[in-house]
Amino acid sequence: MAPKGQPVNMQKEQMFGLAEKEMEYRVDLFNRLTQTCFSKCIEKRHKEAELNMGENSCIDRCVSKYWQVTNLVGQMLGNQPQA
Repeated sequence: MAPKGQPVNMQKEQMFGLAEKEMEYRVDLFNRLTQTCFSKCIEKRHKEAELNMGENSCIDRCVSKYWQVTNLVGQMLGNQPQA
């Protein structure tokens, strides 16, 4: 239900705008994660077409830590009182 005094179309536009912002945030997060872990784990001169075992485990650890930190920061920001 729409709040009193607010047309249904306006509420749908707001929901669409929020969904769009969420998608932009997720794409940006993925791009930053990819760039950070690639820079950290992959050698500058590619020797092989496939990742070696060291690169593969580095990528796994990097992605895992990146998500943990992202979730932790999100929780901390969510717990802050609104100013």
